[in-house]
Formats: sequence, structure tokens, C-alpha cells
Amino acid sequence: MVDSPLNILIADDNKSDRLILAAIVKKMGHHVCFAEDGLQAVAQFNEQKPDIILLDVMMPNMNGQEAALIIKSSVGENMVPIIFLTSLQDATDLAKCLDSGGDDFLTKPYNKIILQAKINAFSRMTKMHITLQHQRDLISEHNEHMVNEQEVARAVFDNVTHSGCLNLPNLKYLLSPFSVFNGDVLLAARKPSGSMHILLGDFTGHGLPAAIGAMPLAEIFYGMTAKGFLMEDILREINSKLKNILPIGYFCCVCMLNLNFRKEQIEVWMGGLPDFYLLRHDTKKVDKIASTHLPLGVLSSQGFDCKTQRFSLRREDRLYMWSDGIIESRNDEGDLFGEERLMDIFNANKVQDNLFDEIVNRLNEFTGESGKDDDTTLLEVRMVEESEVGEVNIDLSSGMITGPTDWNMRYTLRGDTLKTFNPLPVMLGILSDVPALHGLSGQLYTLMSELFSNAFEHGVLGLSSELKKDAKGFAEYYAQREEAMKSMGEGSVTFEFDHTPTSEGGRLALMVIDSGGGFDYQGKQDNQFNDQGYSGRGIPLIMSICDSLEYLGNGNTVKVTLSWSAKGLEE
Repeated sequence: MVDSPLNILIADDNKSDRLILAAIVKKMGHHVCFAEDGLQAVAQFNEQKPDIILLDVMMPNMNGQEAALIIKSSVGENMVPIIFLTSLQDATDLAKCLDSGGDDFLTKPYNKIILQAKINAFSRMTKMHITLQHQRDLISEHNEHMVNEQEVARAVFDNVTHSGCLNLPNLKYLLSPFSVFNGDVLLAARKPSGSMHILLGDFTGHGLPAAIGAMPLAEIFYGMTAKGFLMEDILREINSKLKNILPIGYFCCVCMLNLNFRKEQIEVWMGGLPDFYLLRHDTKKVDKIASTHLPLGVLSSQGFDCKTQRFSLRREDRLYMWSDGIIESRNDEGDLFGEERLMDIFNANKVQDNLFDEIVNRLNEFTGESGKDDDTTLLEVRMVEESEVGEVNIDLSSGMITGPTDWNMRYTLRGDTLKTFNPLPVMLGILSDVPALHGLSGQLYTLMSELFSNAFEHGVLGLSSELKKDAKGFAEYYAQREEAMKSMGEGSVTFEFDHTPTSEGGRLALMVIDSGGGFDYQGKQDNQFNDQGYSGRGIPLIMSICDSLEYLGNGNTVKVTLSWSAKGLEE
């Protein structure tokens, strides 16, 4: 007996042949059903669903070839082997049997061993076919699931990376990804000042692996641009992020520019991309802008250089930017499009308004049916009057895009937290939500650091700065600081921030209160603060940064003010 009995249809108009075959098949352990002609064979197939059919060629009403054609047309993708029973010897006749859907022959008189071998072979083939169908269906199902996930991810990707202002009238662009995801990044966003940041990036490779890095890059770009951060700060932040998340050997070639409509000027940082062309409207001259830096994500924060170049961009002047997918596009013969062909388009151009379309058309003509093997991006940037691009439209619904303007906050550290926790990064992050104050982050950090140090060390711990007159005293001072922290009781330092908008910009008042006994600040002011040696330099430094400084109460409260002006933020 076999492990898995088959259902075998025997179709033969000769009763003796049917009985002989049935005896052989049943002895093999299989089930049998019968048909006496072609019509019955088709009917029995539809009713019994046999696994293998033994089909006589010559039968009344409908012969075996006709029956095989009908049966094979109805099984679709399923496999139902048909073994023709025949006494035919002519090769042409045998070929017709195979053409009608037959899979093999069994010649009369029947050989038990050969019949058994054929049935076993086709049983194995059927099982293999079923397995392949199942695996194909699983692959198809997984592929459909993957495509659906990619489409959703693509929608999220596009919402993050294309949420800027690429639709403004001074921009024309082409984004042509090699696969579902684009390894090229094209971002544009308006600054609160009215100018515009533009970034064109080309990640290593293409598709999903290349696109993954575009998500954090875009979030940093849009978020910091909307808050009014300088281009250098944005580049430094993106470089640090990519350096941390990208594997070795992966990076992003980038050109970022600040387009200042009022000054008719562009500020450019460029690393790793091919030369860009700056087309002068009046002279038709083409100036090239070359990369002067390594791509983002290569260097550490310490080695990163954010030095930029500045170029004039007069009314109707145009800057053309592209990824290397333009230069390195190939035709059917494998030739590169190259920079020479690109320059020929510029030289032959008669109407500057048509130049962008001419580049796209020539590129498509060149590549022809060969398709592309990389992401391709092309951008035209035109200098226009600021009124043509409209007013800056920044979403303020979250309350954190440009930061709060009129607010007060009190922040107190006590006990062990005061001894072990550094509050400066937290407070600096809060102040950085005011765009103009981010540009003063260095001064603010110095200001808060000096005030906190004075409040904690001199106020709470009661240390005297007089110790820090020389190197030996400086060491003694910090030895006493460690001892005082060990025996410190319930002390506290409180920061109170008050930021108010003004007609010029804004005003920040910072008050620092400690739990110490204070000091003779009036006498200290009368004698002026010493800025010699190791001690007494903090207060003069604070006074050089802020607008005013005053002590209140018994000297354990100090208040400083710092004003900023919107005028000159773009200088």
C-alpha cells in the first residue's frame, strides 16, 4: 500500500482493458473510477476530480484527444497528468496526443512495472507542483504585503521629505526615483526672515536603504529652518545625525543654500556633488560652483567644516542643481550623458525660460529605452522679488515651530539633584525655542553657567572666590568644594526666566536665587569686581554679555536682562 492513495480515472471503451488496468492500479493501493468514452471521461473528471487519468486514444462519442483538450482547459494552473493508452506507433499520431494535453504514453499490451513507475513518477511531479504553487502563492502574498507596506512608507516618506515649498514660482524641479524610494533628497523651506533654505542631497546607493537617512535629515532641515536657525547650525546638526546613524561607507552628498531675496545673494555649502551652473541673465555667461567639502556623515563634529561661499544672484539669474544621476545617465550603448553634453545645452539655449525643459528632453532622448540605473534630480532656482514668492507661511499650531514669545518659567534644583544634575542643557534647550536666542546660545550658556556656578558654589556651599588667586589656591578651592558637597544639607538654586516681546524683538530677564546667606554686594559693586588672576572674572564676563545686572535682597538673588533685535538677524 502506498502512503497517499491516488484517485485514478481509467477511460477505455474496452471492458477487458479497464479491468486489467483497474486490477493493477488497485493492487498498488490506489482508488479507481471508470469511463467508457470521451464524454464520460469529461463527466467523471468533473465529478470525481481524479489525480491521474489513464485515457484511451480511440473511443466512441468523443475520442481521447478531444477529451484531453477539454480536461486540460478546465484544470487551469493545477496539474492533472494524462497518460494516453494507445497502440499507435506513428510518431505524428503520438505527437498529436501530446499536443492535445497528454503527458505520457502507455502502449498496449500493458506492462505492470512500467505503469507503476509512471504513476509513481507523476505522483511525485504532482506533489512538487502543488508545493511550487503554494510557495509561489506565499511569495506573491508576501510581495503584495511588502508593496503595500512600501506604499504606506512612501506616503509617510513623502509627507516628511516633501512638506516644504517646492511649489513656489521661482523653483522648477524633477524628481525621478530609480525605485519606490528615492535616494535623492530635495527640500525647500522659508525662514522666518523671508529668505529660503534649499537642500539637494544624494545618499549612497538608491531605494529604501538610501531613503532611510532622508527622514531625519528632512526633519532637522524643516524644523531648524522654521525656527530661524542659521544654515551652518543646520548642516552641523545634520552631519552629526548622519554620522551617528549611517553605517560605514554610507554618506550624503549635499548642496545647501540660503536664498536671500532682499540682498539678491545666495550662500552655498557644497560637499561631494558635481559642479552646479549659475546662469547670468544679462550676459548669458555660465559660472560653475564646485564642491569644497566632503559629504555629510563622513567627518565627526570636531572635524566638520561649515564654511560657506557667497555669490550674487540678480533678478532672473538662475542656479541649476542636479544629482550625479543626471551626469551619469547612460544610453543603450552604455555611454554617459556627461558634463559636455550638459554644457552644450546651455550654450545652444536661446530662451532661458525653456532651458529646464530642454535639459529634461535631451536627457530623455539620450537615455531612450535603456531606462535609468540611478535616482535623477534636477532643480532650477531663480532669483525673483520677494513679493513673487509671497509671505512666509509657517505652521504655528504646535506652538513650538517658532517658540514662545511671551512667557515665564521657574526652575528649582534641590538637595542631591543640585549636587549631581547639570541643568544647563535643559534650560538652553528651552531658550533655543526662541529662534533669535538660538543665535545667542553661546552667550546664554556662558551667562547661565557663571550664574549657576556663583549661586551654587558661593551661595549654597559658601565657598570664597578669594582662594582662586593662584594655581595652588585654585586647587584648594576645588578640594573644599568636594568636602562642602559631601556635608551639604538642604540647599537650592532657582532659575526664573521671563521673556517678553518688544517692538524691536524681545527681552529676556533671568533671575537666579540661591538658599545661601548672601554677601555684601553693595560694597563689592563700590569697589568694582576684580578681573585679575583666577578669581573675580565671572561678574565682569556676565556684564559684558547682558544689558544689566543687579543684586537683590541680601545678595542671594541676581537678576540680569538681555535684549535682542529682529533687525540684522540676516547679517
